Formats: sequence, structure tokens, C-alpha cells
Amino acid sequence: MNNTSLKNHVIFITGATSGFGKACAELLASYGAKLILTGRRYEKLKELQQQLGAEQVHIAAMDVTQQDAVQNVISDLPEDFKNVTVLINNAGLALGLNLAQNCDLNDWQQMIDTNIKGVLNCTHAILPTMIENNNGYIINIGSIAGSYSYPGGNVYGATKAFVKQFSLNLRADLFGTPIRITNIEPGLAETEFSVVRFKGDAEKAKKLYEGTVPIIAQDIAETVLWCISRPPHININRIEVMPTCQSFSMFAIDRTLS
Repeated sequence: MNNTSLKNHVIFITGATSGFGKACAELLASYGAKLILTGRRYEKLKELQQQLGAEQVHIAAMDVTQQDAVQNVISDLPEDFKNVTVLINNAGLALGLNLAQNCDLNDWQQMIDTNIKGVLNCTHAILPTMIENNNGYIINIGSIAGSYSYPGGNVYGATKAFVKQFSLNLRADLFGTPIRITNIEPGLAETEFSVVRFKGDAEKAKKLYEGTVPIIAQDIAETVLWCISRPPHININRIEVMPTCQSFSMFAIDRTLS
């Protein structure tokens, strides 16, 4: 993709302070895109802006779960950043790996607020500009957990199933427009994700990846770049991305319940 140029793009990235979001920012900036980087940690956003260049990067501290905050950020965009061409709904999280009967309800609600309401708030706020300009691309960062269940995945997997179906339904609603929708669904990936999932327990998170070669953030950033750089007549509906070390398991069968 050496010939790829994103100089005509203004790309809005949520959850840009780490992981997939940060890797996307760094890679897409290198191809000339203007970036709107959002997240809850302003100091991290500021570091990214200084790294990538203030003329190319606008930052805004924002909690995607707050509808008014999202709308205010978009309403207050500088003139050079107003016409968003790509939205990357990346902000999301998993909390805990407990079975449903042992979960904290607050964790469930936070995952719903971030993974579902955050995607809705940003999409609803930015889509009108794309419709008006007759140009746009929405990339949602889902998960294979939205298709394949596992013990402890309960609400996290359910939120990512929502993102998958919402992406497909958006595509149906936007039929007749040039606006494209893609859901990227990573498998085992090593970022800050698992540290957050285990509430700061870095050692517990590290053990999850022992003996594996997982996806890294740059892999997903390159997948995003590939999608954006497809010609306008191509829409990538969804992409599952798993490391070679990960595959599918047999159905669980309990032989003690007979």
C-alpha cells in the first residue's frame, strides 16, 4: 500500500489513547490523514498530538457513553476537521471473566454503555455529515466474541454481537448511498485490553498470552488501512481476524447431567 494516500480523509477515532486506536492513529497519520483523536485520558491524547503534529491532529477528551459530550465535541470541531470521512468506533472494553452467576452487575452495565451506547452515540452524531457530503466510511471494531461464545464472555460477547448486527443493519439502511460500513472482529489480541478486563492485574493478563503469538495492535491498524484504501465500489462487510495459534473448540458436553 505504498501508493496509498489518505490526504483527503478526516478520520475520527474513539479510544485513541492506547491499543488498536493508538496504532490506527499512528499508521493513518503516516499516510497523510487528518485525525480527530478522542478518549478519556487527555494527557495521552496530548502526547499523540505532539508526536503526530498539531496541524494534522485535533484532540478532544470525551467519554463515548455521554451523548451530550459526544455531540459537543463534534459540534465544536475546527473548520478543517468538520467534514469527517471515516469514523472508527474503537472505544470498548471487557470487564472480568466470571461466569454470569458470579458477575458484578455494574460491570455488565459499563460494557453495555461503552460497547453499545458509545457506538450509537458517535455514529448518530457523525452520520448526518456523511449523508450531507454523500461520502463516508464507518468502521466498527467488534470481536469474534460476537459470533463465538465462551465461558465468562456473557455480556461482553453480547455487546459485540450487537455491534456486528448493527453494522449489517446500517449497511442495509444506507443502501443507495456511497457510505460504507465494515465490522472488524479480532480474536486473541495483546493490548491493554486484558489489563483493563482484569482491572489492572497485569500479571493475570500476561498469563493469558503465555505460549502464544497473538494479534498486536498494528495488525488491526493495517487491516483498517486496507479497508479504507479499497476502491469506492467495494464494501467489506465484516472481517474476522484470528492469530494462527487460535482456532475453534468442540462443543462442550457435560456427561454428569444424565
